[in-house]
Amino acid sequence: MTRAPLLTRPFLLCALANLFQGTSFNVFLHFPGFLNALGASDVEIGFLFGLTGAVAILARPPIGRAMDTRGRRGVILAGNALNVLAIALYLSIDRVGPGLYAIRILHGLSEAMLFTALFTFAADCVPAARRTEGLALFGVSGMLPIALGGVLGDLILRHAEYQALFLVAAGLAVLSLLLSLPLRDVARSGSEEEPSRGFWAALVQRDLLPIWWVTATFALALASVFTFLKRYVDETGLASVGGFFSAYAGVAIALRLTLGWLPDRVGPKRVLLPALGAVVAAFCLLASADSDRAVIAAGMLFGLGHGFAFPVLFGILVTRARTADRGSAMGIFTALFDLGSVLGGPSIGVLITAAGFGAAFGAAGGIVALGAVVFFVWDGRR
Repeated sequence: MTRAPLLTRPFLLCALANLFQGTSFNVFLHFPGFLNALGASDVEIGFLFGLTGAVAILARPPIGRAMDTRGRRGVILAGNALNVLAIALYLSIDRVGPGLYAIRILHGLSEAMLFTALFTFAADCVPAARRTEGLALFGVSGMLPIALGGVLGDLILRHAEYQALFLVAAGLAVLSLLLSLPLRDVARSGSEEEPSRGFWAALVQRDLLPIWWVTATFALALASVFTFLKRYVDETGLASVGGFFSAYAGVAIALRLTLGWLPDRVGPKRVLLPALGAVVAAFCLLASADSDRAVIAAGMLFGLGHGFAFPVLFGILVTRARTADRGSAMGIFTALFDLGSVLGGPSIGVLITAAGFGAAFGAAGGIVALGAVVFFVWDGRR
């Protein structure tokens, strides 16, 4: 029996658009260095990242509703246009003030639209029988930018200033917009018979509640790495942003390209537990790292865990959510990663200031462990 194809033209265009917008976003892994140079403290850096996430969270209900009632394409195009504008405005910033806060709000809104709509569009394209495999493969377009953004930022800042970094990010955002223009909404089976119930109905759907919980704890912990790895590298002199995230993304991509079929074959939750365990081990190693090699090894463990955890949770969500509510469900799922920044950025910043990077990363590992235990007890019979 011939298997349904994954690499269709809409899927590939969506993946390429996501690759370029993701790389544009991930060069901002170096943004804490820019803020620190402007005189921002770790707490203020965490707050600025948290502000972007807060805006994205507030935007998710109308974004999800718009996708379920009017389609994904309009949200994708509007998000790309707003992303280009927001990144271009960073070129005008020379101090921490109201202008910077306003730009972070625009940037958060654009990323909320793109993250939600592109991943939902990809879920529409993937055949149900190969759902986790297809979403894992699409996820490569989200993981590769982590490595590219880190390395590209290292290279640019070695030879130029942050203004050059923002120009490159804006150019990548323009490429994402151009690649999105040919996209057309995919026909969704069952959507005509089942009217959308809306964002809040998806939020309280009983079999999705354990997914919201474990995703929230996972995202909260990851915020400590994505917000403060640049500061950690600068303070300790260990490894580099590009080296760490190249190891992170390289392992995750290798897993998805070679073993992306595994969750569909053996069961998603059987893969999720060791994946979350790898993330806990990564935090423990990073908390005690005393050499470049240890930091890179921690990055590889993060890639091992994230490489499976994200597509598995994503696949379970798409399977359990009603087709007509998929946009709203994806809005909630992606909003939880912004919630991680909102809560994790400032709180981890406070913890770093009070007790250091080791204690902060150790606490983040504990959060993932707690989230995993509660999830498997709560969802154990499903």
